[in-house]
Amino acid sequence: MGSKNKLKRFRDNDSFENVIQPSRQEILEGFELKGAWNAVFSNSNPIVLELGCGKGEYTLALAECYPEKNFIGIDIKGARLWRGAKTALENKLPNVRFLRTHIELIDLIFDSGEVSEIWITFPDPQIKYKRTKHRLTNIQFLDRYKKILGGEGLVHLKTDSEFLHGYTLGLLHGLGKEIVYSNNDVYRQSGSPSVVTEVQTFYESQYLEVGKPITYVSFKI
Repeated sequence: MGSKNKLKRFRDNDSFENVIQPSRQEILEGFELKGAWNAVFSNSNPIVLELGCGKGEYTLALAECYPEKNFIGIDIKGARLWRGAKTALENKLPNVRFLRTHIELIDLIFDSGEVSEIWITFPDPQIKYKRTKHRLTNIQFLDRYKKILGGEGLVHLKTDSEFLHGYTLGLLHGLGKEIVYSNNDVYRQSGSPSVVTEVQTFYESQYLEVGKPITYVSFKI
């Protein structure tokens, strides 16, 4: 993408009513929307996050499937968020917002129990040992999720990485966390929730074309 295109998208994001872009300083000093996210949607519906949402394909699809829930796609890449935000506005989806920030700050952005579900879709598995701290299902991130999820809150991990799937299952078992459902090949083995197989991202469809298995696990923390 050319630099002019990126700059235009950044300007668009500034004007989009469904994009929220707090500075790191605003978050660290006490984010004004923490504990008040339902007011953003003008309802008391459950709030669902997609972490590392990219262009927001999953966020948008979930919002269309579940109009009774509110969805927030989170990513630091503003040019990617632009696509999801623009589509949400074009399709008049009132239950969608996009938040441009670093994922490691989410426990400073959302209050205790403010979130009902978290989706992590096709994250970088960070396979190298020295990158463990960046895996979105490591112990530090699980602690952050625990702080903002309600008591029955769910985390969903959908990935093409068998490594990350196995790593996450091993960690959850070791910590004694409740695994609600797990499948290491959702399209070849029956039983997965319909939302797991009916919603596909662009890259997911490419993985399927080359026969790469898609894994899924949902758990409580």
